[in-house]
Amino acid sequence: MEPTVSSPPPPPTPPLPAVLPKPSDLSPHQLEFLDQHFRTHQDLLSKTPHLFSSLSKRCSDIDTYLLSLGTSLTKRAVSWISRSFAAKTSLHNLNLKLHNLNLRTVPQDGFGSKILGEELPLALLAKQVRQIESIRNYIETALRLEALVGDLEDAVFCVLNRHSGFLFSAKVLKSSIATDSGPKQEKLLQAIKAMNDIEEALVHVVKFHPQWRNLLISVDNRVDKILAVIRPQVFADHRALLASLGWPPKLLTSKIESGQISGLFNPLVLMQGEKRERYSHSFIALCALQHLQKRREERQRNLFGKKEYSMQLWAIDELVSPIASRMEYHFSKWADQPEFIFALMYKITRDFIVGVDDVLQPLIDRARLVSCSAREAWVSAMIQMLSGFLAKRFFSGLAERYKEKHMTSEIMTSWLHLIDLIVAFDKQMQLLVNLESGLFLAESERFEGLSRGISVLMIFHDRPDWLKIWAKMELKDACKKLKAEVKDERAWIVDNKHGLATYAEQYLLSTREDHKAPFIAESALKISWELIERCRTMPAILLRLQFIRSTAVKFLWYFFEVLHFRFKGTEFSPDNYDDGALIRLCGLINAARYVDSKLQEWSDDVDFLEMRIAENDSNLHNKDEGIDWGCFFGEEIKNLSELETNWLMEIIAVILRAFENLSWEYVQNKEHFEEEQEVLPPVRLSATMDLVVCTDFVEALDVLRSQLQVLKMSLNPKDFLDLWRSVAEGLDHFISCSILSSEIHFSDRGVGQFETDMQALFCIFQPFCARPQAFFHCIKETLRLLKLKKEEVKHLQVVLSTGENGIKYLHLSGISQIPFDQVDRVLRNRKFVT
Repeated sequence: MEPTVSSPPPPPTPPLPAVLPKPSDLSPHQLEFLDQHFRTHQDLLSKTPHLFSSLSKRCSDIDTYLLSLGTSLTKRAVSWISRSFAAKTSLHNLNLKLHNLNLRTVPQDGFGSKILGEELPLALLAKQVRQIESIRNYIETALRLEALVGDLEDAVFCVLNRHSGFLFSAKVLKSSIATDSGPKQEKLLQAIKAMNDIEEALVHVVKFHPQWRNLLISVDNRVDKILAVIRPQVFADHRALLASLGWPPKLLTSKIESGQISGLFNPLVLMQGEKRERYSHSFIALCALQHLQKRREERQRNLFGKKEYSMQLWAIDELVSPIASRMEYHFSKWADQPEFIFALMYKITRDFIVGVDDVLQPLIDRARLVSCSAREAWVSAMIQMLSGFLAKRFFSGLAERYKEKHMTSEIMTSWLHLIDLIVAFDKQMQLLVNLESGLFLAESERFEGLSRGISVLMIFHDRPDWLKIWAKMELKDACKKLKAEVKDERAWIVDNKHGLATYAEQYLLSTREDHKAPFIAESALKISWELIERCRTMPAILLRLQFIRSTAVKFLWYFFEVLHFRFKGTEFSPDNYDDGALIRLCGLINAARYVDSKLQEWSDDVDFLEMRIAENDSNLHNKDEGIDWGCFFGEEIKNLSELETNWLMEIIAVILRAFENLSWEYVQNKEHFEEEQEVLPPVRLSATMDLVVCTDFVEALDVLRSQLQVLKMSLNPKDFLDLWRSVAEGLDHFISCSILSSEIHFSDRGVGQFETDMQALFCIFQPFCARPQAFFHCIKETLRLLKLKKEEVKHLQVVLSTGENGIKYLHLSGISQIPFDQVDRVLRNRKFVT
C-alpha cells in the first residue's frame, strides 16, 4: 500500500554496519531473502526503511505471541499441578479409608471380610491399592522429571541465546570474555545443577523402580540432545578463553633446534584479577560437566551394560591439545634423533607442572573431584600426546619395515633404542608425579599405585601385534647376550670362597656364592630381570603378563635347554671317571638350584601375585594338576626340580656302579668270610684304630671317599645332603643283597672281617653326620644277626617257625628292614665252630 501525502515521514534509515559479512558466510535461506527484496542498488536505498519497519513489527508480534503462549502455558501447568495435588489427596484419603475399613472387617468362613454386607477378597483389594500407589508414584516421578528437564531447557536456552547477536553483526563472539560472561556462567552452572538433579532422580528410579525402563530412556534421550548442544559450546568458550590468555606459549625455534631449551613462561601463573576469575569459572564448569558425564556413564554402564568410562580431566586435555600441534612440528624434524623429542617433552612437562599444582589443583578441589590430581592428570595427558605421536610417526613405520627380512637387524636396533628412551622417560615422569608424595618411599614403591598408568608403553594396549614384535626383539636380543656369555668358559667357574659357617647356617642359601653356582646363572637371572623391568611401567596388567610370558619366561626355558645340553655333553661314567667332569656337573646342578630359589623369591613379589591372579581369572592356560597354580613361575620351578633330581640320580647311579665294579671281587670272594684262619695280608685303616680291611675292598672305599670329597666341595649343601644319603642307601642295599645272594657261610672270623669292613665304610660318611651307621639299616641288622650266639640263633629259628609271632619277635629285637626270608637265610648261613 503506497503512503499518502499526509502520512508521517518514514523512519530514519538505520545505519549500515561498518563491516558486512562475506556472501560465503551467509546461509542459502538468507541469500534467498536478500534476493527477493533487493534486486538492484536502488532497492537497497528505497526498500530498506519499509523492510525494517515490517521486520520490527513481525518481531514485536512474535514476542507478544510468545508472551501470551507462556502465560497460557503457566496457567495450564498450575491447573494441572492443582489437579495432581487434588488427585494425590483423594488417593491418600482413599488409602486411609480402605485401611480403616480393613481394621473394622469381621472374618466370615475364613475366606473374606464383610464390608456393608458384601464380601470383598482382601488380596484383590490390596493388589488394587498397590497398583494405584504405583501409578501415583510413576506420575509424580514423571512430573518431577518433566519439571527438571524443563528447567534445564530454559537454562540452556538462556546460555545459547547469549551467543546469538544481530543477523549481520560483524562483532567477533568472545563468549566468556564478553561483559555478560558472569550471567552466562551462572546460567551454565544452573543447567549443570539441573542435570545433576535429573541424574539423582534417575539413580533413584534405577535403584527402586528398574521396571520404568522406558521413562529412563526417554529422559536420557532428551538430556543427551541437550548435552550434544551445550558441550561443544562450553569447549569452544574454554578454548577461546585460553587463546585470549596467550596459551600455549611460544617455543623459541632457534634454541630448540640448537638443543638449548630455555625456561618457558607460564600463562597460568601470570593470570591476575578478572582473567584469573574467568578462567576459574570456565575450568570449574568444565570439571562439573565432566563429573556429570562420569555419573551418567556409571549409571548407564550398570543398567545397560555399556563400556566402562575412563576418567580424564577435560580441562587439562584442553591445555595439552594446543601444545601438541606446536610440538609435533619440532618432533617431525628429529626422526633420527628421538632423544631430543623426549628431552623437550620432559622439559615442557616439568616447567608447567608448578603452575598446574598451584593454579589448577585448588580449582579441582573447588569442583569437588574426589581423588583427582592435577599433577598426575597433566603428566598423563602429555604422555598420551607423546604416545600418539610415537605410534603414528615411529612404531607404525618400524612395524611395516620389520616384515622385510633384510631390514630386521636395523629395525630391531632402532626399535630397542626407542624402547630404552621410553623406559628412561617413564621413570623420569613417574618420579615427577611422585615428587612430593614419594619423598619417603623406597624406589621400588614409587612406581606403584596410580602412577603406574602413566607410561608411554600404553601405545601397545591397542596394538597387540606391536607387542608381539617387541617381545620377539627383546627375546632375540637376550638370547644373543646369553650366547656370548655361554661361550666364555670363565662364566662356568664356580666360586668356592666361603667363610666358616655353622651346621645350620650352611643350609641357609641365599646368594650365588652360597649355592656354589657358576657366574652364568647370575648372568641369566640378570638378563631375565631386565626383561621384566622393561615392562614395569606398562599400565595394563594383562599386557605385562603377556610380555613377561613371551620374553623373560621363554628366555628362562632357553637357559634351561643350555644347562641340559651342557650336562648331556659332559662325559661321566663308571669307566671314564674324571673329577673335572664331576665338578662341571655339580656346577650345573648348583645353577639350577640357584635359579629355582630366585624364581620362588620372585613369585612371592606382589606384582607377580597380582599377575598370577589375573592370569587365572583370564583362563590363559589350561589348568594342570601337576603345576603349582598359586606360583607365577610354577611350571619353570617344576622343570628345574625335575632337572636337579634327574641329574643327581645320574651322578648317584655312576657312583654306585663304580663302587659295584670295584667291590665285585670282594662280595663274591667267600674265603674272606668262611675261613677260620687268617690268610689275607691285613691293611691298616688308621694308626689309632686296630681295624683291618680286606684288600679287595680298599680301592672301592678309596674311590668312594674321593668322589664324596669332590662332591662336598663342589655341590651346594642341600643337594649334597640328599646325594650322600641316597648313596648310603644304595650301598646299604647293594652290599646286603650281594652278601645274601652269594650264599656265604659266615664263620666267627668272617663275621669279624665283615664288621671291620663295614666300619671302614661307615667312617667314609663320618664327616657328614655323627652316626653314619644309622643310614645303613640292612647292614646294621645283618651284623646284629651274624653276631648272635649259637643258642640265640637256634632259639630265633624256632620262634620264626611260628609265623606271625616270629615277625613280631623280630620287630621287638630291632630287626625291621630285612625281609623274613632273608633273616632265615642269614641264620642258616651262620657257621659255628663245633
